[in-house]
Amino acid sequence: MPVVGFGFTKISMEKKKAKAKGEVKVSNNFSIKDIEQTELSLGDAKEKALKLVFEFVSKYEPDVAGVVMEGEILYLAEQKMQADVVKEWKKSKKLMKEITPEIMSSIINKCNIESVVLSREINLPPPVPMLTPQLMEKAGKES
Repeated sequence: MPVVGFGFTKISMEKKKAKAKGEVKVSNNFSIKDIEQTELSLGDAKEKALKLVFEFVSKYEPDVAGVVMEGEILYLAEQKMQADVVKEWKKSKKLMKEITPEIMSSIINKCNIESVVLSREINLPPPVPMLTPQLMEKAGKES
């Protein structure tokens, strides 16, 4: 079943006064903060979907900068699966493995793109490696 909605509710990027000496390392991480059922209006029809609240964090070390993005994903699934996902979340605070790859992919792809744009705006290196044609060619030869 598909991700049918994605939106940011908070985007914050801070460049700290400390100047980086040497190599700057960037670590990216995300977490699911909450999962609940919500109702979508699709024309005249009403449909239930899962709403997943997430947080994505990039840290530039040594303590040079940071990015925090929060948002929501709407995920359409069969009613039984939705109930199972919510039940598992309430029990263990874990995302069911059946939907994890699609949710992870959506969050990582959208947040990485947004953080690359933001990093350019405040003169920071991109938080994800940018492959140039030479690097892509070199990577292809190594595999």
